[in-house]
Amino acid sequence: MKAILTKASLVLLALAVPAGAAAQTLEGKWANPKRSVIVRVDKCGNAWCGNVSWASQHNREKGMTPGTRVLSNLRPAGDGIYKGSAFDPKRDMGGSATVRQLGPDVMVVKGCALLNLVCKEQRWTRVS
Repeated sequence: MKAILTKASLVLLALAVPAGAAAQTLEGKWANPKRSVIVRVDKCGNAWCGNVSWASQHNREKGMTPGTRVLSNLRPAGDGIYKGSAFDPKRDMGGSATVRQLGPDVMVVKGCALLNLVCKEQRWTRVS
């Protein structure tokens, strides 16, 4: 009986913890939907930045070489959203970036350029 109560208590405790309470961090390696580019996101001073750590041959030919910074100055804007700057080396175009973390292993990256008239959004997944 005591074991049943202990298990029930653990289940209730787990349900009582809010879904957003799990520590989520941008830090780590993230792959684009086609897994043709991997970006390493790290702290850069008091903000976050992302550099290409690996790219397919096709993407390297288009300027996505390892070390290229594609996200910079990302700062928390609340509710798992970060805002900063993005750079697309394939198009040699920079603009604003919004990163929204959907969970510990999924984030949506949106970059906009030309006065927010041209935007692209991708769902990135964490890789080990």
